[in-house]
Amino acid sequence: MNAIPALLDHLVLATPDLSATVAGFARRTGVTPAPGGVHIGLGTRNYLVSLGGASYLEIIGPDPEQSAPGQPRPFEVDGLTAPRTVTWAISPPDLDEAIEAARAQGYDPGAAQTMSRRRPDGTLLRWRLTDGDDAHPSGLVPFLIDWSATVHPTASDLPVTPLLSLSASAPDPAEIRPLLSALGTDLDLTTGPVGISFTVDTPRGPVTFH
Repeated sequence: MNAIPALLDHLVLATPDLSATVAGFARRTGVTPAPGGVHIGLGTRNYLVSLGGASYLEIIGPDPEQSAPGQPRPFEVDGLTAPRTVTWAISPPDLDEAIEAARAQGYDPGAAQTMSRRRPDGTLLRWRLTDGDDAHPSGLVPFLIDWSATVHPTASDLPVTPLLSLSASAPDPAEIRPLLSALGTDLDLTTGPVGISFTVDTPRGPVTFH
């Protein structure tokens, strides 16, 4: 199996139909994702599954109970026609130091911004994350996230499907590897169309998502 990337925080599985994708995940794995919360003003909500340790899967899609936001929904959800693993996140020990270290090595992961969502129990979670690099929009290079101001999502009682492997393909992996190195992480990369896939261990055996 492929090595799990250093500092992995979570994977993002985006979908145009959240309820259908959550039901499909449960049907394939035998594990039902837990409601995560609502992103007020962004028009999305999510469901979560622990990947073991301090890593998790986020399934995110449009929230039918919110009106359409004034800007595009996160992770290009509005342009999707099917579920897709769109990107991943790492959690360095110090977000600001990691940003500066990456910039010193020639890669700018973007500025840190504060975001929040409210859990079903009413708890407000706040975190900081980098807003990305427009020059590398494929999602293969992770964004950085910091949960130090709140509890980590895996601190709640999430259903678990342990992560067995994470891999990706790119037309030119050699272009991506230095950017990963600048962030202090790695990813198993092969040559091919842009894509991310992961395999989880489930009561129904290993299941792979793309």
